[in-house]
Amino acid sequence: MDILKKLTEEFPSIREDRAQNIIRLIDEGNTIPFIARYRKEMTGSCDDQVLREFNDRLTYLRNLEKRKEEVARAIEEQGKMTDEIAAALSAAATLTEVEDIYRPYKQKKKTRASVAVERGLQPLADLILAQDPAANVDAEAEKYVDEEKGVPTAADAIAGAKDIIAEIVSDDAGVRKKLRNLFMKNGEVVTRLVNAEQEGAKTYEMYAEFSENVAEIKSHRVLAVNRGEKEGFLKVKVQFDDTIAKRIAGASYVKGSGRASELVREAVDDGYDRLIFPSIEREIRTALTESASEQAIKMFEVNLKPLLMQPPVKDKVTLGLDPAYRTGCKIAVVDGTGKVLDKTVVYPTPGPKKDIPAAKAKLKELIEKYGVQVISIGNGTASKESEIFVAELIKEIKAETGRDVSYIVVSEAGASVYSASPLGAEEFPDYDVAERSAVSIARRLQDPLAELIKIDPKSIGVGQYQHDMDKKRLDGVLSGVLEDCVNSVGVDLNTASVSLLKYVAGLNAGIAKNIVTYREEHGKFYSRKEILKVPKLGEKAFTQCAGFLRIPEAENILDNTAVHPESYAAAEKLLALFGYTAEDVKERRIADLPAKVRAYGEAKAAEEAGLDVPTLKDIVAELVKPGRDIRDSLPQPVLRSDIMDINDLVPGMELSGTVRNVVDFGAFVDIGVHQDGLVHLSEITDRYIRHPSDVLKVGQQVTVWVKDVDVKKHRIGLTMKKPRAKAQ
Repeated sequence: MDILKKLTEEFPSIREDRAQNIIRLIDEGNTIPFIARYRKEMTGSCDDQVLREFNDRLTYLRNLEKRKEEVARAIEEQGKMTDEIAAALSAAATLTEVEDIYRPYKQKKKTRASVAVERGLQPLADLILAQDPAANVDAEAEKYVDEEKGVPTAADAIAGAKDIIAEIVSDDAGVRKKLRNLFMKNGEVVTRLVNAEQEGAKTYEMYAEFSENVAEIKSHRVLAVNRGEKEGFLKVKVQFDDTIAKRIAGASYVKGSGRASELVREAVDDGYDRLIFPSIEREIRTALTESASEQAIKMFEVNLKPLLMQPPVKDKVTLGLDPAYRTGCKIAVVDGTGKVLDKTVVYPTPGPKKDIPAAKAKLKELIEKYGVQVISIGNGTASKESEIFVAELIKEIKAETGRDVSYIVVSEAGASVYSASPLGAEEFPDYDVAERSAVSIARRLQDPLAELIKIDPKSIGVGQYQHDMDKKRLDGVLSGVLEDCVNSVGVDLNTASVSLLKYVAGLNAGIAKNIVTYREEHGKFYSRKEILKVPKLGEKAFTQCAGFLRIPEAENILDNTAVHPESYAAAEKLLALFGYTAEDVKERRIADLPAKVRAYGEAKAAEEAGLDVPTLKDIVAELVKPGRDIRDSLPQPVLRSDIMDINDLVPGMELSGTVRNVVDFGAFVDIGVHQDGLVHLSEITDRYIRHPSDVLKVGQQVTVWVKDVDVKKHRIGLTMKKPRAKAQ
């Protein structure tokens, strides 16, 4: 297979020369973020997501070629390689097809067929398969009767020969491929509810008597069915018409209607029932699961990125409130940089120690003492009562002092995981778990990326069935998302934690720890070049990571931009070309640089500065706004000062909301009533969309209308289709 040609066919937006460049850059050990940001001319400005998909496919195709070579070698060693097998191997497009070709030659465990072969029944099987009308099968079978070999009768000899034929048919790659395709197109997934009286069975009621075409079943249903089966509530099977399947399996084997043909037909039927069907069913279930898992992982990836990239609420003194009933609400006050200023516990919610006046007094004291500007409330247990309490508190503070304080309810998914983790204990050794959680809730408002990066992504709560996924595959994809987010934002070298630094291109956990240790021992970094003094951080790692590290205190202003050190000389040439200096950049006196470059001609300016045009554009953008945070241009979080209840909702009511999670069947939207509402796929837009993620992403602010409300079940149905005015 020509892998380069195959990749350019599958990625039509990437020219062959650029595909070749990408492969070479990957093989040289360059990271995806580095290639995406600093080698745009070579890749045609491919973004990190396309590059990751390209890399995944490159890896698969290389593994496919490697497996083909291994299989060819194994068959050749047996002396059974033919031109036909070689051609089939060469044409195989998937690992499954390769394994089908190898199946007849693979060393098997003891089977009925292998036992029959050991008993010398292969010639009889060949005779029966030939289906010569002149041959007397029963008479021939008598010749193989041998008590010592375990063939006491002619009937036993024929039974053994049929076992051999059954395995020959089962190992036929062409038969398996036809049947697999047929099952995929026309088979049905059928489920039945069992153990219905046990607790938890209600979850799977919709699958009590369920069937759906294999080709049409939705990913989330596949995963739900798998989980129900795993938990012992569902029996699942793949169904297809046995008569048709057996006819297809025997089409190239049953050649007539005599005694031998009848035996072949019986062998084919037995091979289908005993060998082919169970194997194909497993393959279909595996293929459905892998496809559904990939879709779920993709959804997690799609949801996680905007969640991590939510704009930070910068430089605001924040009070984090971790709600609870019996044990009280844990409070942490942090300054604009996330440094903890104070902590306490208050009891404004139902419980044995409930004391709203004391809670109000304590929080008013903290708000006044530290100049708290915003309150971040976790959305877990007792969140609703805490929100009501905070809304009342804010009104009183406004009336009493005129001070403006706002609040926001943030997802606390994963906060408890972080709090109980070794990292949480290392960061706050003297705090209990709930106190660490309150700090995390405050900080995830101030800088979502820096805080959420500390948590296992599977615990962040923006996917579906993520705990059922292949851990290695999920971790690989999510690590890619974390890496892309961290590198697209950039990292302050003098404040970043190990958790953040380890995702910078070219670095790992060990080097990240060394950077923090060096910083603690020697003080702040004032130059990117200085990190070369960090143990185990060599030139190669420096090349990959340098452009993603920011140093606000740097002597060279370029060290606080995304301009890579390899382009410093070119950036300085560019500035000089238009009469600017580094001081002008530092003092932000070059706002008209983009206009001047365009008027001069980007291609001409790039050539004179020794740059390519894509890199020139990136450098100009960085010079105009050194230290910029790309998240600042996104819609800011909605801060509130009042509250609404689910009982206040009526159909037709228009509301503003924030998308909290996108799943296969719709999106969950926070409308400020504690319970997220569901916008079903069919209610997102009037035009056809394949998936909610075509239109919506986590963190997006949307206008919705209440469709229906079930107060008892705490369900809110929303629509994004503006209701039509009723005719008078």
